[in-house]
Amino acid sequence: MLDLGLDPDVWPWIWLSAAVIFALVELAVVGGSFIILPWAISAFVAAILAFYDVPVEVQWTVFVFGGAILFFFLYRWAQRFMRNAPRNPGVGAGRMVGMTGIVTADISHDDEDRKGRVKIEGELWGALADGDDGIPAGRRVTVLAMKGTRVVVTPIALNGLSGEEQQQ
Repeated sequence: MLDLGLDPDVWPWIWLSAAVIFALVELAVVGGSFIILPWAISAFVAAILAFYDVPVEVQWTVFVFGGAILFFFLYRWAQRFMRNAPRNPGVGAGRMVGMTGIVTADISHDDEDRKGRVKIEGELWGALADGDDGIPAGRRVTVLAMKGTRVVVTPIALNGLSGEEQQQ
C-alpha cells in the first residue's frame, strides 16, 4: 500500500474537499466551461471509494484516469454539440451584409454630407448608395457591404423593376 504519511481515514475528506474545490473553481473562475468538472466528479468518486476503504492507489487511479476519460467524452460531446448547434449570425457590423432595411433619410450618391440613414432591425446606420443614383427616404434596401462605419445599400426591386427603373 502506498504510504504518503496520512491516516487512511483522512483520504475520504481530502477527496471530498478536492471535489468541492474543483467544482467551485469550475463555476467561479473558469465560468462553466467544463474543463475542471471531470476531475471534480472523479474526486467525488474517489471519495466514495475512500469511505469504503479501497486502497489509495485505486483512488488515485480513479481520480487521474477517470477524470481523463470523463474529459475525453465531455470534449467529444461538446464537439458534436457545437457542430450541430445553430450558429449566431455574428457580431459586429459584418453581420449586416445581406439584411434589408428602410431608408430613413435620403442617401445621395456620394453622401458627402453623411446624412443618409438606413434602419436595419431597429438600428440606425449611416448609409452609402451603391451606384451613381441616390435613394429616397422610405425605400427598402439591401445591405451589400460595409464601408467603415456605414453600410453600402442598393434598392430592392419591386414589381420586376430594378432600383434605377423605379426612381425614373
